[in-house]
Amino acid sequence: MSKIKKLAGETVIYGLGNILPRFLNFLLVPIHTSFFHAEEYGIYTKLMALVGVLNILYSFGMETAFFRFTTKEGADPKKIFNIAQTAVTGISTVLTALLIFFSAGVAKLLSVEGHENFIVWLALIMFVDNVVSIPFARLRLEKKPLQFAFFRVSNVMIQIGLTLYFLYVVFDPAMGIAYLFLANLIANGFYLLFFAKTFFTWRPAYDRAMFSSMIGYAYPIMLTGLAGMMNEFFSRIALDKWLPDNFYPGKTAAFAVGVFGVCYKLSVFMNLTVQAFRMAAEPFFFSHATDRNSPQLFARVNHYFIIVCCFILLAVSINLDWLKILFLRKEEYWVGLSIVPPLLLGYLFLGVYYNFSVWFKLTDRTYFGTIITLGGALLTLLLNYLLIPVAGYQGSSWATVIVYGAMMVVCYGLGQKYFPIPYFVWIDAGYIAGTYLLLTVVNSISFSTQLQATTFQAATMLLFLVFVYAVERTGIRQQINGQG
Repeated sequence: MSKIKKLAGETVIYGLGNILPRFLNFLLVPIHTSFFHAEEYGIYTKLMALVGVLNILYSFGMETAFFRFTTKEGADPKKIFNIAQTAVTGISTVLTALLIFFSAGVAKLLSVEGHENFIVWLALIMFVDNVVSIPFARLRLEKKPLQFAFFRVSNVMIQIGLTLYFLYVVFDPAMGIAYLFLANLIANGFYLLFFAKTFFTWRPAYDRAMFSSMIGYAYPIMLTGLAGMMNEFFSRIALDKWLPDNFYPGKTAAFAVGVFGVCYKLSVFMNLTVQAFRMAAEPFFFSHATDRNSPQLFARVNHYFIIVCCFILLAVSINLDWLKILFLRKEEYWVGLSIVPPLLLGYLFLGVYYNFSVWFKLTDRTYFGTIITLGGALLTLLLNYLLIPVAGYQGSSWATVIVYGAMMVVCYGLGQKYFPIPYFVWIDAGYIAGTYLLLTVVNSISFSTQLQATTFQAATMLLFLVFVYAVERTGIRQQINGQG
């Protein structure tokens, strides 16, 4: 079987475990936007942004370190698992205790005074998320994607069931968005049951030399992830703080954060594709690192990845006219739809950056990832500061594009010096630029009926696929036939 074909298959299966749960969760957006106005949903958006950032501190990059050290020659997988699990559990316990102890101060800092319970619940949610991260990583390493998918899907189905119960059966307006946090917390508790056998067989371990080596490898990954999450979530906080009064006439900053957060969710189609691919690709890259033809293989993987992402960019962007009706039930959210195409483009750039970053992971130069993403974080800060006062959430969306694009370009340049890979740079750039130009043209055309619009959109996507096949047919046939 073709290595790329096998990777594609694993990406689909991990998609069941990662994309499907998050997509099912995304299907709650119509319900959320039916019950909660933009201002209230803005609070939920802001707090979940905090979770995204703090989760990086909780995991401390140990998941990637676990992959790296377990795949080294002569490694003892059980010992490395015990050390990694001990590290993550210890860090998670300390951070959770601090957040609970200082919950009142954190709530005040985030302007959610009187809701200290939100902070406590989120701390417990993050604790469970991270103590199961190494067991989940071991499932990936052991090629058990079906078990991985079952656990992930089960968790989100429980969360969805609880959300529907809370909102449609026992809903109390005084509780409001508290139901969303509570459903998440209870559902996460089932992870502890799923991995009960793993926890019973885990033995806390400490080996000074091994632990130091793993931490030395992991902390740049953690800093990289922290800076990366800042790039992704800082815009929510920045909008709340830096949006001028009455920038959107008659609307508050919380309203803008709520609109931005909900419309941001429509980029989920690209984001989840990137994440599912990353989960399959990370062990794939490590396992093929010593192959003689690995540079050519990695280049072709990136090429096909970009083509798939370009189709998603086009398909979502030109169908927003009916996607908004399906997912955003209150029309007050529709004003922010213009941010969706640039956010999709930004996530595409982020996915390419992940592919380019293989060079510093395979050469044990993870500090370069830290430098690149810290630079991206500073650029995020600067661009949001400059653009939000003049362009609102539109400015935040284009800041995302610029930051991820810059990180992608810098990572490529450095990688060609230390681990040269013959990427299809100009062809791939042509696909991306051509796709964005096409979607801009399509979205500028007006139609008298939805049927006309949908027909034209479908024809555009079909022609895109026909064009890609005409250009790529030789390579596609080789992969289907198991060559390469």
